[in-house]
This record gives sequence, structure tokens and C-alpha cells, in this order.
Amino acid sequence: METLRKPPRFSILGVGIHDVTEEEAAVLVEHFIREGGPHQVVTVNPEFVMEARRNPAFRQVLNEADLAVPDGVGILWAGRLLGCPFRGRVPGVELTLHLAERAAERGYRLFLLGAAPGVAEEAAGRLKEKYPTLAIAGTYAGSPDPAEEEEIGARIRAASPHILLVAYGAPRQDLWLKRNLPRLDVAVGIGVGGTLDYISGRVRRAPAWMRRCGLEWLYRLFRQPWRWRRMLSLPVFVLLVLAEALGNTFPFGERRNCIYP
Repeated sequence: METLRKPPRFSILGVGIHDVTEEEAAVLVEHFIREGGPHQVVTVNPEFVMEARRNPAFRQVLNEADLAVPDGVGILWAGRLLGCPFRGRVPGVELTLHLAERAAERGYRLFLLGAAPGVAEEAAGRLKEKYPTLAIAGTYAGSPDPAEEEEIGARIRAASPHILLVAYGAPRQDLWLKRNLPRLDVAVGIGVGGTLDYISGRVRRAPAWMRRCGLEWLYRLFRQPWRWRRMLSLPVFVLLVLAEALGNTFPFGERRNCIYP
């Protein structure tokens, strides 16, 4: 099989994130499917980076992932400031829709795991409406509790999907995939956070103009005020990136290499 050249991976506060566009990420996932599994994909935003700083197990998962996409305007801002600009943002919702479209065209099967009871089924229905030929191998809420892993694993293996979308929220979904993906006979596993809530229609997304302006976080805070505790880490993220940028700047504007090993 032809070897696909991996895109460069930039280091943002110690977390390696690939410089990929949405289209390139979808092509890589399709390559993973043809190659066979397991391959783990993570969608990294500033909250992920801050969690990784205090959670070594999560940091290891992110840095060992086969594909880490830049999800979040804060990641793009940090890349520019650190001298390694990403070419675009890859939001989890858009990546999921893009992969569903490709799956419908090529016959790949999806399994939707997680979110609140009923959400995965509703999201599957919406995806089928949008892509009528899409094959949904299965849906299940379950939980990331290790006690349920055997039952969930049996469901997934019986369904035999190509792509497993897990919506337990970070870091639980990504740690769950790291533990379980090698024994699920699935080519690609992706932690998708609140994506199923958005696709199902249970949670409204920010208007397009707010997403373009990088203000989706503000809209989410307005609609889900309970998120304020999680967002307290964002000002710290900004300060840490600024400190690293100042420390990495040589005289005459030269910068150190920010490519992740």
C-alpha cells in the first residue's frame, strides 16, 4: 500500500497538533480505513491543551494519536504567535459531517457512541436524512465507566463499523478510546465531544458569522453557562502562549523550531 506522507506536527505548549485542513484530515482518515486499524484521532482545542498540562495520561494520548487536528480558534492564534501557523481549523462537527459524506459515497459504516440517551439515535437520523446512503452500523449511549467496557466492546465488534465516533467529552472519550480501540476491530476511533448534540439538534450551534469570527466559545457560554468553570483555563492558556512566544524569540526576530518531535 502506498505510504501517505504525514503532515507536520506543531507543538503548542507541549501538545503536538497536525497542520491539516479539513479535506486533508478526511483523506487521512480514509487512508487509515484502507490501511486497517486501530487509528485514533483527536480534536484539540485550548481546553485540551490545558487539561493535558495537568493530566499526563491525557497528554500522552494526544501526543500518541495518529491524527491530532486543530479544533479551536485559540489553537490557530497560538500557532501564529509561536511561528508555526496552522493552515486552517478543523472543527469536530465539520469533520464528522465531511466523514459522513465520504462514508455514504464509499460504503464505510459509522457507529455513534455516547452523549445522553437518545442523542446518538437522533444524530444518526439527521445524518441519514442528509446522506441517505450512509450506513449507520449502530448507536449506543453507554458510559465511559470501565465496568461497561466489555458490553460496549461486544456491541461495537458485532456491528463491525469502519469509524467509531465517541461522544463522552474530553478527556474521558479519548482515554476510553486509548484503552479500548486496539480490541474493537475498528479502523478509526474519533473523540467528538458535543458533536452529536449539535447534529441531533438538541444543542444549537453559534451563528455562522460568530464561528467565522472565532466567537463560538462566547455563544456556547451564553447558551450553556455551566461551562464557565471549564473556560477559566482559557486566560491561562493565553498567558502561557505569550510567555512561550517571548521566550522563543531570538534577536532579529528569529524563532526556534516549533515542530513536534
